Amino acid sequence: MAVEKTGKRTAIPTVTLHDGTTMPRLGMGTWHLAEGRRPERQEIAALQAGLDAGITLIDTAEMYADGRAESLVGRAIAGRNRSQLFLVSKVYPHNAGRRHLRRSLEASLKRLGTDYLDMYLLHWRGSVPLAETVECMEQAKADGLIRNWGVSNFDTDDMRELFGVPGGDRCAVNQDLYHLGSRGVEFDLLPWMDAHQVPLMAYCPLAQAGTLRDGLLDSLAVRDIATAHNVEPMQVLLAFVLRRPDTIAIPCSGSAGHVLDNLKALDIDFDPDELALLDDAFPAPTSKEPLDME
Repeated sequence: MAVEKTGKRTAIPTVTLHDGTTMPRLGMGTWHLAEGRRPERQEIAALQAGLDAGITLIDTAEMYADGRAESLVGRAIAGRNRSQLFLVSKVYPHNAGRRHLRRSLEASLKRLGTDYLDMYLLHWRGSVPLAETVECMEQAKADGLIRNWGVSNFDTDDMRELFGVPGGDRCAVNQDLYHLGSRGVEFDLLPWMDAHQVPLMAYCPLAQAGTLRDGLLDSLAVRDIATAHNVEPMQVLLAFVLRRPDTIAIPCSGSAGHVLDNLKALDIDFDPDELALLDDAFPAPTSKEPLDME
């Protein structure tokens, strides 16, 4: 997956959405940012380092730190050329209907300091009917408040149901947890999404929030491949997710050094033997598995 590099900025590979919009395939996640785990200036510096290096996709949500993550992003992007950014946020399920979606969206826009989102996602399924959420998303799009919309934490049956309601097939992406140690989506969800041209946004591609991270990083297969490519094991994990041309990865971005290290994953092209090693160490699913969410 060779990428063009010019100066300090890297040309991030893109995926084309159903309406012709191009979306960067490597972004920065903000889950667990603005929670006091690190100094705020460090987290803003990490986001800005990524932006300066050409990582223009930032994913956030009204849920993250009760909106403080969106505000943090707003401070990080202040003064930037908005047309060069790709901002994604998510709405709580209980806010995803006629009574609340517009208010939630406008609050997110205010915290981010922008007048539109490039992508707005339903964070997970709730009690609001999907048809109502789709109607609200389409209205927000018609009003120019969002460019595209999608869903998150949807499994195959959820996607089928979504595509069965009016306008549901305009869903642009589905964001799910996906990494080398959590491959359940490969069994039936990814084939369904591929057939319907819905890209996957992979959150926690480095297993940040899971319990498998140490096992992944200590894996002999992962470490041997990292040595062969002169990278760290973390970049191998990210390259594994990015090996699919229609997958977007949004690793967490709390450290400028780690954000810039993520770019090295774009230069990793696995050969068949390396993929076989990873498959042997962390097999693909042979039956349906529940979606992992952490």
